[in-house]
Amino acid sequence: MTNSDINRLKDKAFQVFGIFCTFIGLVVLAVFLFDIIAEGIARIDWDFLTSLPSRRASRAGILTAWVGTLWILVLTTIIAFPLGVAAGVYLEEYGKKNKMANFLEINIANLAGVPSIIYGLLGLEVFVRQMRLGGSLLAGALTLSLLILPIIIVTTREAIKAVPRSIRDGSYALGASKWQTVWNQVLPASFGGILTGIILALSRAVGEAAPLIVIGALAYVPFTPSTPMDEFTVLPIQIFNWTSRPQEAFLTNAAAAIIILLIITFLLNGIAVYLRNKQQKKVKW
Repeated sequence: MTNSDINRLKDKAFQVFGIFCTFIGLVVLAVFLFDIIAEGIARIDWDFLTSLPSRRASRAGILTAWVGTLWILVLTTIIAFPLGVAAGVYLEEYGKKNKMANFLEINIANLAGVPSIIYGLLGLEVFVRQMRLGGSLLAGALTLSLLILPIIIVTTREAIKAVPRSIRDGSYALGASKWQTVWNQVLPASFGGILTGIILALSRAVGEAAPLIVIGALAYVPFTPSTPMDEFTVLPIQIFNWTSRPQEAFLTNAAAAIIILLIITFLLNGIAVYLRNKQQKKVKW
C-alpha cells in the first residue's frame, strides 16, 4: 500500500469519525428536546404567559421573567451595538498595526472565552457597588454588554476584513475620504456579517443566568419592570428557581419556560441567518 493510499484511508476514517461524532451530538440533543417538549408543552397557554409568579405551581406564570428578558435584550443591544461596532471599525480601519494592537487583539479574543461568572463579579463591583445601580435592569444590561462586547468586536473585525481591498481603493480613487469610504462602502458591505455576530452574541446573553444572579437579580419579582432602574428577573433565573424545588409541578413549569426560552433563541438565530443571506444577496463584488 502506497503513502497515497494510506493518506486517503486516513481521510476517509476521519470523515467517518466526524460524521459519527456529529450524529451522537444530534441524537443527544434530540433526546433532551423531546423530553423537555413532552413534559412542558401541555403547560404552555395564555395564562402561563400572562400570570405572575406564585407559590402554587398551577397558578405560577412567567410574565415578569419574559418581560425582564425583553428589557435586558433591548438595553444590552442599545449599549453593546454601538460600542462593539465602533471598536471593531477603529481597530481594523484606523488603529495602527503595531505590538500594542497585537496585544489588544489577543486579549479581546481571550476575553470572548472568559467564564460569564467573572463578568458577573466585575459587574457587581463596578455597576452595583461603585456606580450604586443596585440589582437593576441597567446594571444587568451593562454586565451582559461587557460579556458580549468581545464577541461583537471580533465578528465586526472579521466582517470588515472580508470586504475586498479593491472596494476601498476604488472609493479612494474617486476622491472619497477615509470616513466616507468606511461609512458608504465598507460598513454596508460588511453589515450582514456584523449583524449576524450581534444577534448570535445576544443569543448567548439571553441564556445567561450566572452573571445576573451575582449582581443581585431576584428569583421572585411580583411586578413587571417599567423603568431601567427597576428590579427584575429573567427566564434563566426563573427556570433555575423552579428546578430547585422538589415539587413535580414546578419541574413541569420549568420545562415549559425552557421551551419559551428555546423559541426566543431559535428566533434570534433564524433572524440572524435570514438577515445575513438577504444582505449577501445585495452585495455584489
